[in-house]
Amino acid sequence: MCGRTACSLAADNLRRACAYRDRRGQHRQPEWVRQERYQPSYNKGPQSSGPVLLSRRHLQQDADSSERVLMDMRWGLVPSWFKQDNPSKLQFNTSNCRSDTMLSKSSYKGALLKGKRCVVLADGFYEWQQQSGGKQPYFIYFPQTKDAMDKEMEGDEEWKGWRLLTMAGIFDCWEPPGGGEMLYTYTIITVDASKDVSFIHHRQVRAGNRVAGMPAILDGDEAIRKWLDFAEVPTQEAVKLIQPTENIVFHPVSTFVNNIRNNTPECVAPIELGAKKEVKATPSNKVMLGWLKSSQAGSPQKKENDLPKWTSQFIHSPSPKKTSADVLQQWLGKQGQPAAKKHKA
Repeated sequence: MCGRTACSLAADNLRRACAYRDRRGQHRQPEWVRQERYQPSYNKGPQSSGPVLLSRRHLQQDADSSERVLMDMRWGLVPSWFKQDNPSKLQFNTSNCRSDTMLSKSSYKGALLKGKRCVVLADGFYEWQQQSGGKQPYFIYFPQTKDAMDKEMEGDEEWKGWRLLTMAGIFDCWEPPGGGEMLYTYTIITVDASKDVSFIHHRQVRAGNRVAGMPAILDGDEAIRKWLDFAEVPTQEAVKLIQPTENIVFHPVSTFVNNIRNNTPECVAPIELGAKKEVKATPSNKVMLGWLKSSQAGSPQKKENDLPKWTSQFIHSPSPKKTSADVLQQWLGKQGQPAAKKHKA
C-alpha cells in the first residue's frame, strides 16, 4: 500500500518539473488550477491534499485532451454517487485502490470507465518494514542524476532538478447533496511490490498469498501521456500500463517521519541503520543531499539559516573512504541504483 508521500517542491517549480510536449510536439508546462490551495510537504498522509496531473478536457469539454493541468485534490476518493452530506461518513478506506479490483469495485469502476485518470505527483513515498524492535521507515523514489543538484535557476526554462515520482491514480468529483463546492478527490492505484522492495513487505497478505502492494508507477512521459489522454487511449489499453517497476531506489529514514505532524527535510534524509546519527555524504546519496539543501527555497523550510542542525553534517562532511562498510551504499550502489543483493523475507 501507499500510506504516506512527500512532495516538497514549491508550486512554480512543481509546474516546471512537469513540463511535457502536447499532441503538436509543442513544449508546455501544465497550468495550475487552484494553485493557492497547494501546500508543499515532506509528510503527506491520506485526507491531506496533494498535486495531481489530469487532462484539461476534464475541466473544459472543448480542450485538447493531450493538454495537462495541475490540480490540488484531497487524497482518499469520494465516489460521485455518495449520497450523504459529509464525505467523512464514507465507511471504507479509498486512499489506495488495488489494481486487480479497480474494475470491479463500485468506488472506482465508474470513474475509471469514464476516463477519470490522473497522475499523483511526489518526491517519493514511504514504506515501513516490521522488525523486532518496531517498524523501520524507508523512502522510495526514482533514481536521480547529478543534474538534480544544478536546479531551480530562476529564468531557466528547462527543469534540471529532482525527478518527481509519477503514480497512477483515479479521481472523482463529489457534489454535496445540499449544494456547495465540488470536492475533487483521488486514490493511488497499487500493484504487487517489485522484487527490489519486496523485502520491506516481509509479510504476505493472506488472501491469495498476495504480496503487499506498492504504487503503480508510470515511468516516462509516454506512459504518463497514455494514462492521462482518456479521449485517445481507452480504458482497456490504459490499464495495461499498471504494473510493477524495478526502476526505483530507496534508503532508510528516521522514525521521525512516523509522526504525521513532522514536516521537515529530516523526514526524507538518509540514515545509517544501527547508528545513532545520520549517515554522512557518499557518492550514493550526494544527489539526495544536494536536493535537500537546494529545495529549501519556496518549501516548508524557506531560509537556509533556518535549516535544522542535522543538515550540516550531510552537506559539509567529506565522503567516507571506499573501504567504509556503509549500509546505505550497499543498497543504492555507487550511482544510486539498488544493489543486486537479495533480501530475505
